[in-house]
Amino acid sequence: MALPQITQDTPSAELDRMVENASRAANFLKAISHEGRLMILCHLASGEKSVTELETLLSARQAAVSQQLSRLRLEGLVTPRRDGKAIYYRLADDKPRRMLETVYELFCSENTGH
Repeated sequence: MALPQITQDTPSAELDRMVENASRAANFLKAISHEGRLMILCHLASGEKSVTELETLLSARQAAVSQQLSRLRLEGLVTPRRDGKAIYYRLADDKPRRMLETVYELFCSENTGH
């Protein structure tokens, strides 16, 4: 997909749509800009996990994990499911997984030279 080109002739309705999309993208990027939230998404990429499992995997307190999950839920990146007293989370759709693949390719694969 090609990036949009902004020119003097770009209609104002198109510019308004671009601003709205930029706002949505900025909120998404803010949501994943925290290393704890990014790690939660990485763990959830392999499947649904309980809050307790995430606490263990992240070596973090329940309050910290819950706070980060709340932000991810607010942005629509994760979906909760209650089973008795346990709450399980999974990725809400394919968008977080695609983003993680891109981040991995940019920063973690051998192609980066780092």
